[in-house]
Amino acid sequence: MSIDSLASRARSIGRGFAVTAGAGAAAGVAAFGYGLWEKNQFVLREETLAILPPGREPFRILHLSDIHFVPGQRKKAEWLGSLADLRPDLVVNTGDNLSHVKAVDPLLEALKPLLQFPGVFVPGSNDYFAPSPKNPASYLLGPSKVKPKPVALDWPRLRSGFGMSGWVDLTNRNQSLVLNGMRFDFSGVDDPHLKRERYAGWPRGTVSQNAKDHVKVAVIHAPYQRVLDHFTESGADLLLAGHTHGGQLCIPGYGAIISNCDLPTWRAKGLNDWSSNGSTTPVNVSGGIGTSRFAPVRIACKPEAVLLTLTSPN
Repeated sequence: MSIDSLASRARSIGRGFAVTAGAGAAAGVAAFGYGLWEKNQFVLREETLAILPPGREPFRILHLSDIHFVPGQRKKAEWLGSLADLRPDLVVNTGDNLSHVKAVDPLLEALKPLLQFPGVFVPGSNDYFAPSPKNPASYLLGPSKVKPKPVALDWPRLRSGFGMSGWVDLTNRNQSLVLNGMRFDFSGVDDPHLKRERYAGWPRGTVSQNAKDHVKVAVIHAPYQRVLDHFTESGADLLLAGHTHGGQLCIPGYGAIISNCDLPTWRAKGLNDWSSNGSTTPVNVSGGIGTSRFAPVRIACKPEAVLLTLTSPN
């Protein structure tokens, strides 16, 4: 083959690589643009679960998780406020409310309409520490880790804001509440993702002749299997968790490829049963409302709040 022919072929191959690279870059830009759009397409997932004692009226729980608020998120703030129109009987917040050191005040303002309702809460790691830039591909290697010397967030002030509005802090503690004439026994833990969980058991009187008239609800941030096992074996009627973001970057028609914990990816979002040592508990894992401010996209995984209606068996 002549030198001219070799040169011509090299130019042709080079143009092919350039076209392929250009197409890949364009696809990447398009996917990122779509992800920016989808992160503000808030939805309400509705579920029904028959776990109340016989003869009780339906009870509605609004489950919020992973808000990851950043100052200036007007659409998110407006949507959060609009959820008050649902008039829930209880709000459960499963952590990761913040994504910025100056987010506490605007978040409390956004949640103000919901703080008028009874509520319980536990923290996540992004209530204690600000997120940091990282390669999204690192999540494929396993659950994320807090970097040395993280930036502290004002969790004490956020916790105080929730508490002064009447929401109950369940961080490694339990408490009973009478809501709509029913006794709810709550047990919560600090964030298992940080290995801070300490089990407080259930409130006094839960294990008694009348315990069948109680509804036992466990509240956690990160649904690690060891925690799900513990609460399932201890007799919880319902477990509420977040943390996974539903996978955040999902494959259409397949679903999540990561859960950011040891939970199987097909359980990264939704209402499913969890079984351990012969006991079974329904677990609702929220797909979450926000994202880290350093990865502000969602694909095939719209941000969600969950309205869970508890009913008596037929």
